[in-house]
Amino acid sequence: MCKAEDFLVGETAWCPGCGNFAIREALAQALSELQLPPHRVLLCSGIGQAAKIPQYLRLNGFNGLHGRALPPAVGARIANHTLKVIVQSGDGDSYGEGGNHFLHNIRRNPDLAHFVHNNQVYGLTKGQASPTSEVGMKTPVQTAGVILPPLNPLTLALSLGAGFVARCFSGEKEHLKETMKAALEFPGYALVDILQPCVSFNKLNNFAWYKKRVFIIEGHDPTDLDAALKLARLWGEKIPLGIFYSVPRPTFEEQHPVLKGVPLAERPFNPAALEEVQREFM
Repeated sequence: MCKAEDFLVGETAWCPGCGNFAIREALAQALSELQLPPHRVLLCSGIGQAAKIPQYLRLNGFNGLHGRALPPAVGARIANHTLKVIVQSGDGDSYGEGGNHFLHNIRRNPDLAHFVHNNQVYGLTKGQASPTSEVGMKTPVQTAGVILPPLNPLTLALSLGAGFVARCFSGEKEHLKETMKAALEFPGYALVDILQPCVSFNKLNNFAWYKKRVFIIEGHDPTDLDAALKLARLWGEKIPLGIFYSVPRPTFEEQHPVLKGVPLAERPFNPAALEEVQREFM
């Protein structure tokens, strides 16, 4: 029996009050309730405060380059389809530097869960605007206020055909845990955008700001794409939380017969066969 505390390890370097603490605890609880043992889970991240999370959980972890969390995660999933693969990184890492990987892995539809810690600011590099920062938010770099409209990752993911799209808030930990479980059980690429206040560098979107606005959707049909898009566009005085869309389609792995059966990582390796292929290019 896996318990949540089995996954929690070490002290963190996050600021007191950071929303990352609740996300870490929610993931540990989700994994324990799904009875996913640590050695069967791989957590990949990029660079940033959110991307430090593999260091604070007892499971297989991989820190990639900034914006490059998805490529190693997809490679690992292709090599070993018995692993439960998770990507966790920030909004800058996932939607900024890693934007092209975000787009094209929605198209590929690998079987993995992508949990984005969206604090609407670059926290590790001391508070400049991120792709999801609000218009008018002042930062040490955008001293007159942000002028670019924020990226809406949910409408983008839905329009590209993502099979599972959800939004959570780190201040609603039970709801976050249950949504994570649904994403982990979904067969295909699953995006969960997690609103996570940064207490040090984002003075606009704090816990009080979110608590005043967020609400958990009820009575929504997650197979209705038009309704999902309408919910995803709702932002401002009211911000919906929940699973907006959940409709499976064939995964990347399912569409490649060579990946069926024994995982690639466990198949015999014949160096002589590789040498023969290399000679063809000499």
